[in-house]
Amino acid sequence: MDLSADQLSAAVAESAAIVRAGFAERPRAAIILGTGLGSLAEHIAIDAEWSYRDLPHFARSTADGHRGRLLAGRLADVPILAMDGRFHAYEGYSFSQITFPIRVFAELGTSFLIVSNASGGLNPTLHSGDILLIDDHINLMGEHAAPRPSNSVLDGRSNRPLPDGRGTASDGSHYDDRLLTLSEQIARQENIPLRRGTYIAMLGPNYETRAEYRWLRTLGDVVGMSTVPEVLAAGELGLPVVAFSMVTNVFRPDEAQQITSEEVIGAAANAEPNLRRIVTKLLTQATGCGLQATGNTCSP
Repeated sequence: MDLSADQLSAAVAESAAIVRAGFAERPRAAIILGTGLGSLAEHIAIDAEWSYRDLPHFARSTADGHRGRLLAGRLADVPILAMDGRFHAYEGYSFSQITFPIRVFAELGTSFLIVSNASGGLNPTLHSGDILLIDDHINLMGEHAAPRPSNSVLDGRSNRPLPDGRGTASDGSHYDDRLLTLSEQIARQENIPLRRGTYIAMLGPNYETRAEYRWLRTLGDVVGMSTVPEVLAAGELGLPVVAFSMVTNVFRPDEAQQITSEEVIGAAANAEPNLRRIVTKLLTQATGCGLQATGNTCSP
């Protein structure tokens, strides 16, 4: 999807109009239900849903466990949008295609974005089933910014500056420090162990070799094949983000191991009830404190 600024704006408006016609409320939050969190959809009071194939300019989900539909409704009595399945670069999609829904969410007035994924553990102190609160990332996917339309600053016809890699959060990262703090407070209240660390994004779709794991361990805590494109786009749009990674396995490079996609999905599903509790309370408390792109401090 290589669109000019006007074409992209029109495409976003077209998709947003379809969603708005089926769901009149302004969504307070948008949630990307990654691997293992799809069952959260069962707890949403759904008012409207669309298959991605019925939404213009949306890509198609082909990965295991990703059902490929956009849900509109209420979770914990908060109006939300939820992507029941995401898009990945390893499916052949560009960053522009992967991040198109984020632009639609912003067009619809969403206040913040919640992202989830499944990951492989690099930090040896992690265990299968742990939930990692992502506070930074390393992008090894081959693209280093949410793509601009073709008439943007990249070809010299716009005065809009390039992103500086730090996003819009007040702590200088892509991940909103208010949402990070609030998530940790909720986890403590719920007696849910919640780790915090760095997510490394690889292109995939293969799992890493032993040598790659040893190298990646020097860089971060978990590794996966998603999330960074959406986070970068949200940062460009000024949309606060919080991201959770469910650790499905911890790689021990000196032990013989083989992981399958079915095992990844199963391990993520086992951690899902705890993450669902955090996300549900986060929705109510972040919404209650009036979280917007700037200027609010949230506390339980």
